[in-house]
Amino acid sequence: MSLSFNIEKFVGQHITHRTESLFKPDLDAHYETFKKEIEGKKVLVIGGAGTIGSSYIRALVKYNPAKLIVVDINENGLTELVRDCRSRNDIQLPQDFKTYPVNFSDKVFTKIFLHEGPFDIVANFAAHKHVRSEKDIYSIEAMVDNNVIKAKALLDVLLQYPPKHFFCVSTDKAANPVNVMGASKKLMEEVILAYSEKFKITTARFANVAFSNGSLLIGFVDRVLKQQPLSCPSDVKRFFVSPDESGQICLSACILGNSGEIFFPKLEEETMVKFADVVEPFLQEIGYDMKVCATEEEARSSQEDIANGKYPVYFFSSNTSGEKLYEEFYTDTEELDMNTYQSFGVVKNAERRQIAELDNVIEELKKVFESETSEKKDIVAALNKMIPGFEHIETGMGLDQKM
Repeated sequence: MSLSFNIEKFVGQHITHRTESLFKPDLDAHYETFKKEIEGKKVLVIGGAGTIGSSYIRALVKYNPAKLIVVDINENGLTELVRDCRSRNDIQLPQDFKTYPVNFSDKVFTKIFLHEGPFDIVANFAAHKHVRSEKDIYSIEAMVDNNVIKAKALLDVLLQYPPKHFFCVSTDKAANPVNVMGASKKLMEEVILAYSEKFKITTARFANVAFSNGSLLIGFVDRVLKQQPLSCPSDVKRFFVSPDESGQICLSACILGNSGEIFFPKLEEETMVKFADVVEPFLQEIGYDMKVCATEEEARSSQEDIANGKYPVYFFSSNTSGEKLYEEFYTDTEELDMNTYQSFGVVKNAERRQIAELDNVIEELKKVFESETSEKKDIVAALNKMIPGFEHIETGMGLDQKM
């Protein structure tokens, strides 16, 4: 693979078709607010080693916080975060900067929080984000535990020393969810919004982050590095933002938003891109022609073609459980503010429940998980009762069955 491949440049040219950030007008217009709220402040970022968390950090440090603590269970990811930030000439990490490879639900995290805080800004990016993670009752329990139960426990910790700004990332899949991941994020939204009267809390729903960790597109890079064929759905279309833009929308929601608000990008439907349409320009960028294969087997047996400059690609129709062929950032029942910002829309009246009610919801979910006879359909049925409009799409086929 060509070492000159630049992800941000490729995304701008072939996916978002933007020469500068979608959010630049609002970042420029509110520069003084960002500077006032961040410069000299103490910041805690949870899940900061992932694509969105690290992009948030790169956006944040340009406003010179005094202290930055980053927590993530991915020790290797934290190492790359440090190397990446230290190698850039456009940002500078604060002198008081530490990374900790710990889980935010561990006791040691609370010790770190109490010793290093209190914090002015806390942002949480720790979450299960892939639909492929909802295979069965066990994987779903881990997902709900991380996205909902641990998120609530974090808020209880923060109540000891509430930050001025708290942000927790959501997803477009929380709007009219059709998969358990989206449903868990919808519940997460309700949990954090239930606390939004106790201290300032905001979140954001946004598009696919092009070439984010674990995504199909970064998988193309991994496959090429291993000289393995590419596999791609032919019919799935998505909104996209660049990695840098993902951090910018999260920082904007965190700093500019009012408590209880959900930010989303203003993207027109005609800007949506099929994954399949990215394959050929990607291969051309790194010096290959595309060879379309009829089956996975044909693609896997085409090693000689790679040596001759023709890269095997298998296109398939999407048929996996929980797959949504379109994206939504808001529902028909939500009140929108489309005027305050040029590049962001804001959900103003997202559904809120009482903390006690959500405690009951969590206890009901725990009972399903504790039952030795529970299956995936049982948790789906429980979520159907808890989340109006949740309609899970079950096909019996998961992404682990795909190349």
